[in-house]
Amino acid sequence: MHHLDKLGWDDSISSSADIAQMARVISVQRNHYRISDGECVYLAQVSGKFYHQIASSLDFPAVGDWVVADKRMDEQKAVIQEILPRKSQCMRQAPGEKTEAQLIAANVDTILIVSSLNADFNARRIERYMIFAYESGAVPVIVLTKKDECGEATIASYIQQVEDVAFGVPIVTVSSVTGEGIPVLMTHLPPRNTATLLGSSGVGKSTLVNALLGEHVQQTKDIRADDHKGRHTTTHREMFQLPSGALLIDTPGMRELQLWDGEQAMDTAFNDVEQFTRECRFLDCQHDTEPDCRVKEALASGELTEERYESYLKLQREIAFEKRKQDQKAQIDEKQKWKQMSKNIKATYRHRGYK
Repeated sequence: MHHLDKLGWDDSISSSADIAQMARVISVQRNHYRISDGECVYLAQVSGKFYHQIASSLDFPAVGDWVVADKRMDEQKAVIQEILPRKSQCMRQAPGEKTEAQLIAANVDTILIVSSLNADFNARRIERYMIFAYESGAVPVIVLTKKDECGEATIASYIQQVEDVAFGVPIVTVSSVTGEGIPVLMTHLPPRNTATLLGSSGVGKSTLVNALLGEHVQQTKDIRADDHKGRHTTTHREMFQLPSGALLIDTPGMRELQLWDGEQAMDTAFNDVEQFTRECRFLDCQHDTEPDCRVKEALASGELTEERYESYLKLQREIAFEKRKQDQKAQIDEKQKWKQMSKNIKATYRHRGYK
C-alpha cells in the first residue's frame, strides 16, 4: 500500500507531477498550511507564482485538497505549487457583507450533519444543511448528539422531526460521553473515506471528534445552561485520521450557514415539495388562486406542513437573492477587468511615445 493511501488517495486523481510531490492539506490557519504525504507532516506556504495566479478565494488550498509541493524533509517545510482537481467542495457564502464564496473543505465523501438532542435542535437548520451537503457532492449523514441527556420518548420525537425533512438520509443518535451509537456511526466512515462535521456551536462536534478518535485531541466547553447555545471551541479546520482508516475534518461551529448555491440541491432536499409542485394542473402554478393546485391540497390535508412549505419558499428566495448578488458582482468584476486592461493599453502606448 502506498503511503498516500492512508490519506484517502484515489488512483483516479490525475497529475503530470511525480507522486513523490503529492501531499494532502490537513490543516489551515490563515495563510499557513500543514500538509502530509502519509509519512511526514510539513509546514507549507503557497509559491509566489501560485499566489499571483489566484483569481478568487476558492483558488487557495483548503483542508482536504491534494496538492503538488516541493518538500524539504530536513526542515519539515514545503512550498505548494499546484492544487489537483477537486472531486467535491463544500462552499458557503462568506460571513460579512462581501459577496464571496468561502471554501470549507475539499474532496469530502461524507458530511456528518451534527445536531444536539436539546432545546437548540432546529429542523429548519437541518434543511439548510441538507441543501449544503447535496450541493457539495458529498453524501449526508445526520448525527444527533447528547443522547445520554434525553429519554426514549424525546429521542423518538426528534428522530421523527428529522425524518420529516431528510427522507432516506441515515440518522444516528450518539452519546460521546457513554460511547453509545459510536460503533453505528463508524459504519458510515469506512477506510479512506473523508468526512467532515457540519453543525452550529455547542452541538458537541469537538466531543464527538474525541469519541471517534478514542483520545482527547479537541478542546471542549460546556454549553450555556440558559439557552443551550454553545461557544466556539474549534478555531480552525483540521483533518484527523480515525483508527478505522477514515479521515475526519473538524470545522469551527457556524452561527449561520448562508448558502452560496443550492438551485440543483433544492429538488433533492425538498423532494416532497417539488413532487407536489409537479402534480399541479398548470406548469406555472403559483400555488395561490389557481385551480387544481396540488400544493394547496397537500397543505389542506396535512401531507405538507406550513412550516416545511414556508422553509422551502424562504430558501428559494435566499438562493435567488444570492444568485442575483453573484451575477451583479460578476458584471462589476468584468467591467473593472476591461477598465484596467484599457488603462494598461493606454499606458503602454504612452510609454512607446504614441499619442
